[in-house]
Amino acid sequence: MPPSPEDGSTQVFAVLSQSRARLERSAELGDALRLAQWRNEADQTSYRQPGHHTLSVYLQGGHDTHRRGHPQDTGAPGRYCLLPAEHESEWQIRGPLRFVHLYVSDIAWADRVVRLLDAEPRAITLEERIFGEDPRLSDWAARIAGLAWQDQASARLHAHQLSHAALDHLVLQAARPRAAQAALRTRGGLSGPMRRRVLEFVEQHLAEGPELLGLSHLAALVNLSEFHFARMFRLSMGCSVHAWISQRRLARAEALLLQQGQLPLAQIAADCGFASASHLSHRFKALRGVSPALLRRLATPA
Repeated sequence: MPPSPEDGSTQVFAVLSQSRARLERSAELGDALRLAQWRNEADQTSYRQPGHHTLSVYLQGGHDTHRRGHPQDTGAPGRYCLLPAEHESEWQIRGPLRFVHLYVSDIAWADRVVRLLDAEPRAITLEERIFGEDPRLSDWAARIAGLAWQDQASARLHAHQLSHAALDHLVLQAARPRAAQAALRTRGGLSGPMRRRVLEFVEQHLAEGPELLGLSHLAALVNLSEFHFARMFRLSMGCSVHAWISQRRLARAEALLLQQGQLPLAQIAADCGFASASHLSHRFKALRGVSPALLRRLATPA
């Protein structure tokens, strides 16, 4: 059976790995996104609050696939399902089926909500959808299926861009008036001004160490104890302070690699808060699937 993802966060992947489903290919895209392409037939699967979001789009078949208890609703090529982190369901698969999955962590969702909408991530929730039809998502799946992202770095970067666009589409779809009303009702997290102040400070000081980006200093910015700040940040953003800062440092490094191709790697590492160029290279390769040097070459026009 195929191995489960290294970070252990994609439980839908793990469930399918233990079923009759067969993994055709998978890859970490970076930014807490993972892509997988599967095929299955004559199987039963169930998901129990996986803790991450899943976008599933059928590539082939699906006419004999339905959610347990809803045999009248079946899949088809191009149809999609949205399975939120708290989702629970059981599935019956009869005929052959091929599908692509995009696994989205809480931190990836929170990042896009903050950057696209400047909103409280808890207030913009992903709603369950079974066998929906959306030309944007079916086009995304078709283009993903046509790329050799499992073994070509340039194709993986293209898949990364396409998947970010699909995620942005889902975030904007979720941003409806009722979500804005929910934002006013959320309790227990950082207030809007607190959240903006902390996130702006982090962006401005990514090159700094724990003196400025440690819990004590960030908590002091909004007049909270370290304990309460850490708890409220996690409630608001869906991740720890450390995880958020790590993700933003990597994103900043990627932007500098693409936009300032002549800047020495050691300088980029220092500007983004990495201990050294080798530290940056190791983290970048592990989470993006390509080395900084290869990313630069791929981004440089021939």
